[in-house]
Amino acid sequence: MSITLVAGLGNPGREYEATRHNIGWVVIEAFARKHGLSWKPSPQFEAEVARWDAGGRTIYLLKPLTYMNDSARAVSAMARFYKVPLASIIAIYDDLNIELGLVKVSIGGSAGGHNGVASLIGHFGEAFVRYRLGIGPKEPSQMDLKDFVLGKFTPAQHTLITQQLDHYITGLDLLLNRGADAAMNQLNRRDPK
Repeated sequence: MSITLVAGLGNPGREYEATRHNIGWVVIEAFARKHGLSWKPSPQFEAEVARWDAGGRTIYLLKPLTYMNDSARAVSAMARFYKVPLASIIAIYDDLNIELGLVKVSIGGSAGGHNGVASLIGHFGEAFVRYRLGIGPKEPSQMDLKDFVLGKFTPAQHTLITQQLDHYITGLDLLLNRGADAAMNQLNRRDPK
């Protein structure tokens, strides 16, 4: 039976709830809700986990509770335990280099200044699947990167994300059901509509 591991990167704790850095959690939680999945604490993986048995395979949704910079600790513990191959690991995270509201799928590449992705690359190498949620551009441009990603969305930005949630979820379904190439072809266009 094939296993896919989908990790939504974010920070635990109320103070991080509505920050740009936690959009990965927002999307993975919305995805779990859509499919009627429930989260369970999993101390052995330092994470919250939801299991989805879909069409003869198992998909684990994972929210690491290790803080962003140490995301790989939870993801690698679960991947080792279930012997999940690298190509079956998907990381969902915020990407400053993509415009707010857009999503892109890629395999490999650099961390792009993202500490959670850097943590995964340090552990696994680059060849995992990335589901990148746009939070850019950084405004004001002189603002410190950390302050920006740990800042909260403006009301208008929050509305846009709420409107885009269905698009994010449909894109993730596409990635899981048809694979990275199909998802890239459909989602990576400038105007995904």
